[in-house]
Amino acid sequence: MVRRGLLLRLLPLGSFTGLGMLAVAGEQYVLAGLLGAGAAAAGYRLLDREGNARRELSRRARANVRALERVAREDSVSAPQMRRIAELQGGLLESWELLPGEYRPLLDEDVFTVIEEVEGAVRLARRRAALRRHLDGMDRRDIRRRIRSLQEDLSRLEEGSPLRATFERALEGRRAELAGYEEMLDGISMINAQLESAESLLGGLRGDLLTLEAGLAPQALESGLVRLKERVALFKKSMDEVTRAVGKLHEPATEELPAR
Repeated sequence: MVRRGLLLRLLPLGSFTGLGMLAVAGEQYVLAGLLGAGAAAAGYRLLDREGNARRELSRRARANVRALERVAREDSVSAPQMRRIAELQGGLLESWELLPGEYRPLLDEDVFTVIEEVEGAVRLARRRAALRRHLDGMDRRDIRRRIRSLQEDLSRLEEGSPLRATFERALEGRRAELAGYEEMLDGISMINAQLESAESLLGGLRGDLLTLEAGLAPQALESGLVRLKERVALFKKSMDEVTRAVGKLHEPATEELPAR
């Protein structure tokens, strides 16, 4: 994503430079001068690393807000939480902007990490909504009833009956479906906890940033920065763990039952 942004910034510089050379070759010096000025402006913007980083951060934050709004529209249950996360992300960036200029570079990487993890939170929220929709279409009591029925049918079949294999496969499929139901409930619980953690982190970091430079001695400031970085690192680790765990969930395939 960052690489794509760099290519987009290189494009104007290359275009101005190339067209300027063509203009010089064609002795169109006024046009060449204008194109040269454009190339200089594009080059300055490219070399303005801090400005580029801030623009990239703003772009990704806006993309997060749009994604959060989309989840809120698609899943009314998640809507209040999605709005809170969007507001907390905005508050975090505001607090970071209010830091003195000499402090911001010390936290640039951490702020980028938090914005990336908000992207991850959006993906988890979408996964949660999909899991809920899938569970809404499942009837756990009906699955258990079918399992009992299949067990009864199997108990009435003689050993060596050619029908046993068919009924055993169907029974195995229903049991897997029931196990998948429980796994998906666990996945939703994990996502709920992680999104609550995301809210807590964003709110806590905003407050920490607002009070970070309020008359602190250099030594206290250093310890505050270390604490902030540790919190971000721990949050990223927990997000990665939950994402991996939820990614292992799958919608169980249902074996077709034998004709009754």
